[in-house]
Amino acid sequence: MEQLVLTVLAHDKAGQVERIANCVAEHHGNWLESRMARMAGQFAGILRVEVPAAHRPALVRALERLGEQGIRVLVEQSTVPQGEAWKLVTLTLTANDRPGIVRDLSRLLAGKGVNVERLSTDVSPAPMFSELLFRAEAQLAVPEALSLEALQETLESMADELMVDLELRPEP
Repeated sequence: MEQLVLTVLAHDKAGQVERIANCVAEHHGNWLESRMARMAGQFAGILRVEVPAAHRPALVRALERLGEQGIRVLVEQSTVPQGEAWKLVTLTLTANDRPGIVRDLSRLLAGKGVNVERLSTDVSPAPMFSELLFRAEAQLAVPEALSLEALQETLESMADELMVDLELRPEP
């Protein structure tokens, strides 16, 4: 079996997931995991599928043909995970919105060797105020050698700047 990572982008309309799922199933593929969302009238997603090696070329061609239906699919071979030891940590952050928060946060994390495994963000009005709040939740892969206390200190330097609320929780 081979594993493929697919990135999908299309105009949002009913049936897009079904079209992709049918394509995968018709070519003996198995849908393993995905993250998909509607955003600003677009449908975007990333998914991981496995397929018998003999059926991979036909599946890739069929996925590319979805472009005729307005579904753009980028296909990449799955890579083998690195041998480094990681601990999973959930980060939640709330701040007054301003440009550059994601850049600043990701710069701090990368500087400590932390990998962002999953990131979800949004901006919404603060309750009973007219200011906008930026919220993020991330799953982080933290190198075993980096203590959560050291990571917390690094992130708190950003928190002082942004007046944010942040929490780090180790995952079981």
